Amino acid sequence: MRWDRLFDDLESQLAAQERLELDSEVAERTRVERSKVTLTDRLVGSTGAVVGAHMLGGRRLEGVLVDVGSGWFVLEARSRPTLVVTGAVVSLSGLARRPRSTASARRLTLGYALRGVSRDRRVVHVHDVGGGLTTGTIDGVGADVVDVGEHPVDVPRRAGDVRSVRVLPLAALAAVADAG
Repeated sequence: MRWDRLFDDLESQLAAQERLELDSEVAERTRVERSKVTLTDRLVGSTGAVVGAHMLGGRRLEGVLVDVGSGWFVLEARSRPTLVVTGAVVSLSGLARRPRSTASARRLTLGYALRGVSRDRRVVHVHDVGGGLTTGTIDGVGADVVDVGEHPVDVPRRAGDVRSVRVLPLAALAAVADAG
């Protein structure tokens, strides 16, 4: 009988050790998998959620996350979309911890997305990373700059109404919001 108790005790110690090893392995695999999740993955996984973005320059944006691209995402509040430059974000709130779907971000770069805004000829508010604001129409998008024809919000872009054309490096952009 003494041997039975000894072997039972050894068996339970072995089972406990195996459980600890398995728990440790699961925890390590979880850490490794989490280390592979990018900000873009989390943004895509949070599409449809209300997200808050704290920006360089102190601006705070909040809205429903409606689209995600390469280096940008769109928040919509009160039916007004704002294209947010990911590189100008200091912190985000409201994101899912893990991607919920196998969806992926659009392959469109920031420049490509801004060219689409330019084609629409909509009046926009362009926020820069220093907290500055430029209002007007995007006239053109270069490889690393955007030209904004500054004019009043309530006036369509006409040559006579343009006060100046401001050239902003893409690296200085924080957000582009529909002014209409």
